[in-house]
Amino acid sequence: MLVQPPVANRALRNITIDTQFCVVGGGLAGTCCALAAARAGLHVVLIQDRPVLGGNASSEVRLWVLGATAHMSNNNRWAREGGIVDEVLVENMHRNPEGNALVFDTILLEKVAEEPNITLLLNTAVFDVEKHDAHRIAAVRAFCSQNATMYHVSAPLFCDASGDGIVGFMSGAAFRMGAEAAEEFGEKFAPDESYGQLLGHSMYFYSKDTGRPVRFVAPSFALKNIEKEIPRFGHFNAQAIGCRLWWIEYGGRLDTVHDSEKIKWELWRVVYGVWDYIKNSGKFPDAANLTLEWVSTIPGKRESRRFEGDYILNQCDIIEQRAFDDTVSFGGWSIDLHPADGVYSPRHGCDQWHPKGIYPIPYRCMYSRNIANLFIAGRIISASHVAFGSTRVIGTCAHGAQAVGLAAAQCLRGNLLPRDLSTGKPLRQLQCHLLRLGQYMPGVRVTDEEDLAQRATVTASSALILAELIPGKERIKLDVAWGQMLPVKPGKAPRVTVYATALEATHVELQLRISSRFENHSPDITLASKTIAIPVGEDQPVTFDFDAVIDQPRYAFYCIMANLNVSLRLCEQRITGVLSVGHRGTQSPQSDVGVETFEFWPPRRRPAGQNLACRVDPPLDVFTPTNVLNGLDRPTFQPNAWVAALDDTAATLTLTWPQPQRISRVVLMFDPDYDHPMESALWGHPERDMPLCVQQFRITDATGKPVHECRDNHQARGEIIFEHPVTTTALNIACLQSHGPCPAAIFAVRCYT
Repeated sequence: MLVQPPVANRALRNITIDTQFCVVGGGLAGTCCALAAARAGLHVVLIQDRPVLGGNASSEVRLWVLGATAHMSNNNRWAREGGIVDEVLVENMHRNPEGNALVFDTILLEKVAEEPNITLLLNTAVFDVEKHDAHRIAAVRAFCSQNATMYHVSAPLFCDASGDGIVGFMSGAAFRMGAEAAEEFGEKFAPDESYGQLLGHSMYFYSKDTGRPVRFVAPSFALKNIEKEIPRFGHFNAQAIGCRLWWIEYGGRLDTVHDSEKIKWELWRVVYGVWDYIKNSGKFPDAANLTLEWVSTIPGKRESRRFEGDYILNQCDIIEQRAFDDTVSFGGWSIDLHPADGVYSPRHGCDQWHPKGIYPIPYRCMYSRNIANLFIAGRIISASHVAFGSTRVIGTCAHGAQAVGLAAAQCLRGNLLPRDLSTGKPLRQLQCHLLRLGQYMPGVRVTDEEDLAQRATVTASSALILAELIPGKERIKLDVAWGQMLPVKPGKAPRVTVYATALEATHVELQLRISSRFENHSPDITLASKTIAIPVGEDQPVTFDFDAVIDQPRYAFYCIMANLNVSLRLCEQRITGVLSVGHRGTQSPQSDVGVETFEFWPPRRRPAGQNLACRVDPPLDVFTPTNVLNGLDRPTFQPNAWVAALDDTAATLTLTWPQPQRISRVVLMFDPDYDHPMESALWGHPERDMPLCVQQFRITDATGKPVHECRDNHQARGEIIFEHPVTTTALNIACLQSHGPCPAAIFAVRCYT
């Protein structure tokens, strides 16, 4: 029993923590940052002011994780973010293809809980910053309401991934809020005052069918007169739930930091008013059995402060896909701006403009220009308001943040500050470390001098020579133009024959296209075209035979234009780096907003999205074993993978050295289908594991002795750490089985002492 006599006052319990790296903010960005740093050997304190990790992706808000893949709606092929964020998404797919946000919470919590180098402080809000001097943070102070404890966390390095930038703000870091004038960065898409300078918050709700009629009585604060107050009321229906109602948005005319509670209450008014309208207006009879299962208690926040780094990313960087020496990440979501009045605006809910491909993000956007030991991550990185319209999405935020985590580890190892890694040898080392993590950085090619595989001769039991995509059972109707993407080498374009079925005698137009940038996948240049006659009949060979010359290794698009009387035979075979795509509209701005007009040619999602059955002459010889050493761990302008022959039942990749090598660690990069968006919530997916990914593999040494075997892999990156180093002149990697009926494929093999 504890008895305390009266006193004048009492102090809260205080805990002091001295760590190497303090990350404030436990959204997906802060979580990936902390994991990257901890796995690199740092002791990390991760401070999160909510009861779960994930931020807008958590069960508290329930927005799906998405980034450059953009729901497969644009031309960003194989663009899902790599590294730790990809590890999380692949694991979520494996456990949670239904998209349950609560399960996603557990995956993030598990990742952090299993990392011994992370001290996690949930329900803990930073409220004060202590400084050594004007330019360096010494410590942060935070309070946990759940255990009535004050924390004092000191560290040599800090990362602000808090969304509103509480550490940056209180430490005096330079920041911006609102939209820049168009003239500052030459941004033609910069909004005027009538559109508004800030994006608002959104709030989501879920409904549930109970199987019997459910009555709803709205709270007194619910918004009335929905049809009068909300110009877009006609878009409401009884089936649209969760973040499919992202446009229930408000607050862009207010201070999105200090007015956040006011914004929340207004969104509650809207949500409960909308549900009242759906249930009680009489216009939605299909809602009779629905109950309101969940409404978020906090809004999903889009925009507040943006902090200034040594570089401010802008619209022109994104649209022109400008290269940077210090690229450490990439984006690919559209430049997505919303009218500040949100749900009350008569305008469309958003204006989205895409670049023709993914764009690099430089490291200089990820640390404060005036607080020397402060990294910035997530949506507060150094970007203009217009560029922020793209960089703000969760997948992009997390991808950049894991670069920050590895940068922090490198700083601590070398007694450096964040800015010291922005050029020269330290920058190349950072990019090399990111490559090992599985981080894709467009335009960056680094040689990992510690990788023993780079000194090996690489051979294989076989390599795919793609001569045919064998006809399957299904056909696709040419209600839109359709094309087969094929990775080709320089020289005369291969002849390609597809199989067309015509309901009546007709003509079809064939086009051979490429991208204006060889690493893009926007088929915006037509090299050749012709129109041919097709008589009535099934599976008639239609041949693309052009004199066009391919200038360099790249993807060619063999396109057959829309014709409602024609269908094409499909192929059930899935092969790494080979896709079919269909024309799905055109980006065509009606005024000069600084973006290009071009067509969208995305694939369909599985279980659809099969290749076009075809013959290729000469066959494509681009799946060679040496691809595993080229430093590109995904398809780009070529597949960049070793792919075994279709009939190779013992597909094996072999690395051979002239002298014995002492190997402690092997890293393998498999194919987790980087084209699949893997939205973390609500969408639902048809499979748990990617069919192209190797499930079972065995590694043996030069004598054939097994040194490792895995029977249940579903991740892109497999890291094998031998309990006792292996000394050998060869490693044989036998791919025993993939998750689907697909030939074995490996993007990379790396070996370290």
